[in-house]
Amino acid sequence: MNTISTRGTEALLAVMAVAVAAYAFLAYALLPAGVHVGEPMQEVYRLNPIVIHTHAFAAGLALLLGPWQFSSRLRARRPQLHRWVGRIYLVAGIVVGGVSGLLLSRLAQGGWVAQLGFACLAIAWLYTGYRGYRAIRRGERAQHRRWMLRNHALTLAAVSLRLYIPLFLASGVPFELAYPVIAWICWVPHLLIAQWWLGRKPQVATGALPTMPR
Repeated sequence: MNTISTRGTEALLAVMAVAVAAYAFLAYALLPAGVHVGEPMQEVYRLNPIVIHTHAFAAGLALLLGPWQFSSRLRARRPQLHRWVGRIYLVAGIVVGGVSGLLLSRLAQGGWVAQLGFACLAIAWLYTGYRGYRAIRRGERAQHRRWMLRNHALTLAAVSLRLYIPLFLASGVPFELAYPVIAWICWVPHLLIAQWWLGRKPQVATGALPTMPR
């Protein structure tokens, strides 16, 4: 039953990630900059189209590729594909998305609380990606998986963000009050849950693997 429940949760998260990625690709590719956001942010979108679109597409790519990296079947049957998808995820998704997200954080609505929340998210996203990359380069497979689980938990902040905004607004909380809270709760609980999950069982020691080819 636990296995079925876990697989069901993973499938649901993957579907939600793909849905948000599809929304990002379609909304930012087909619609004028700022048309899908509130009026206070429309000017920001018009003045910063490149960094906003860069972040949207990079984060969308990370959402699309992330779930595949945890497929044991893919790792076992197509290890080279797993490595190349991982490289694209890290470079085009995490590095590009994280740096552009950090640049965008200073423009976030909600004042310095929201801006700090999104800046910390971007830094944590970049840091966990770096630690995952460094671990696999050293052949530390178990540590690599642990860091990439944390990283993917942060990637899913994009899903929670788009769930919390309508929920808060539907409950009558003004956007200017809700957004600073959402800037933190869209990712901090994810990281805590990932850490709890990793701490459920003692870490299994694994032999070192050959470092990834450049």
